[in-house]
Amino acid sequence: MTDSADISRYKENPKTAYFAMQLERLIAEEAEVAELVQGELGDLASEDLARIQEQKTALLQEIEKILERERVEEEFPNEAILEIRAGVGGEEAALFAEQLSQMYRAYATEAGWGVNVLSESKTDLGGYKEIVMEMRGVGVYEKLRFETGVHRVQRIPATEKSGRIHTSTASVAVLPMRKKHTIEINPADIEMEFSRSGGAGGQNVNKVETAVRIIHKPTGLDARSQSERSQLKNREQAMAVLLAKIELLEEEKARAKLSADRKSQIGTGDRSEKIRTYNILQDRVTDHRIKESWHNVPGILAGNINPIFDALQHAGVEGTNHDSEDLDEE
Repeated sequence: MTDSADISRYKENPKTAYFAMQLERLIAEEAEVAELVQGELGDLASEDLARIQEQKTALLQEIEKILERERVEEEFPNEAILEIRAGVGGEEAALFAEQLSQMYRAYATEAGWGVNVLSESKTDLGGYKEIVMEMRGVGVYEKLRFETGVHRVQRIPATEKSGRIHTSTASVAVLPMRKKHTIEINPADIEMEFSRSGGAGGQNVNKVETAVRIIHKPTGLDARSQSERSQLKNREQAMAVLLAKIELLEEEKARAKLSADRKSQIGTGDRSEKIRTYNILQDRVTDHRIKESWHNVPGILAGNINPIFDALQHAGVEGTNHDSEDLDEE
């Protein structure tokens, strides 16, 4: 049974509005024909009524398919923000952060995703103190959602003369960019900073303060964008990222309240959780949450990370979160 509230809801959605109007027409036609069923034209009217009801069923099925696709897209949007920050290990950590960024970019290219660097901060040796990338494409968040957390690398740096193994870390955060926001930000809680965009972009970009950083004072969260040539566009982009960060923070709080057994789940929001180790000397990558390892570290860092994504997606929230302590520590 479809009531007027359903029809109104379908008409408000641009993707189902046309079908809603067709459905509304069929419902009116159905009411008229139903009155004729009891009269002299009962047999013909009954045939018409059956035809109308078939059309109604087909329309409702089509509408439901559209709404289901929307629900999936809302849960796993085809746009995400990927943040990578150097952690413990100084310049080595920054170089590792740069390697991770190249790994994800190589995977994105192979997957046909679009990549846009929103902001970056490099070291003198070419490593990243921080890089923030926007990725767009089919399956972006569904593939990347389990990457949030601390990644660590164990290797002998090229500058290490004594051959000592170093452990460096980088943190990764993946923010889904959903179309429907669950929160509103009070303008009084916002502080904005403007600066000149660095790097490529032409002389105009470097002369005008187009880069934008927005700070949410109650939480201390911030977002920055310097990829666009206009301050307005950078402000819009930074605000969208900030909204995603605040929503993720609220989701983390809700999960913490609902899940007493948090350690038994694969994290999708805790950037302080140590999730993966890249052991260069042993040519092994280990994901500690599902206690599974893969070899060919150079290939993985070159973007061949689908086997890891597939294993994590298969494990879902059933994997256990155990740190593997059989690896070399600094």
